[in-house]
Amino acid sequence: MSGPRYALYYAPAPAHPLWTRASAWLGRDAADGAAVDRPPFPELADLDLDALTEDPRHYGFHATLTAPFELAPGKSEADLAAQAATFASGRRAFTADIAPDALGPFLAFRPAGDASEIQALHEACVRGFHAFRAPLSEYDLARRRKAPLTPAQDALLVEWGYPYVFGEFRFHMTLTGRIADAEVRGRVLAALSAHFADLTGPHRFESVAIFKQPTREAPFHVLAQAPFGR
Repeated sequence: MSGPRYALYYAPAPAHPLWTRASAWLGRDAADGAAVDRPPFPELADLDLDALTEDPRHYGFHATLTAPFELAPGKSEADLAAQAATFASGRRAFTADIAPDALGPFLAFRPAGDASEIQALHEACVRGFHAFRAPLSEYDLARRRKAPLTPAQDALLVEWGYPYVFGEFRFHMTLTGRIADAEVRGRVLAALSAHFADLTGPHRFESVAIFKQPTREAPFHVLAQAPFGR
């Protein structure tokens, strides 16, 4: 567990309004690593928004397609970047509706309609980059198993390195950490729905991104973005 980790994420381009506004909400831009001032949310003035966004700020604004992994023996960062470029060049852009919503106790951008093309992109990424994933260490297996996993999820963890793939996959671009209080969760969702109102609905998916975590303590940052070629 000593090497850097990489992940295949969906993330809008750094110039996209959704990226810039979501990065401001989280308080960090994962493209350049800079802290970003959050706009005022007077309706949430009684909440610690820095604490509320601490976990997603660490990862950067994204949706997981292939979960973080250390590189397999014989694979390099350059190999991974080349594979991402080849993978993306053969895919076409598509549009799907997204909107802020609850995913259990978390808030995230979720699909707001047909998600079949998002699902297909996820499955292609899991399979297309599996050869780059080193086997999970005993430490990482134990860490993942701290969550209550079903037998099917545990089998996916062992085979694919992550328990929430294929039929267990739920697309989400995380906006908050866990909010246990339903009333508070509803208030934050209302504020985020208003904040992102003009960016809710049809969204163009036209790339995949490699994110890198240099050490386990470091935040993730965008290493490369691979645009779709068709």
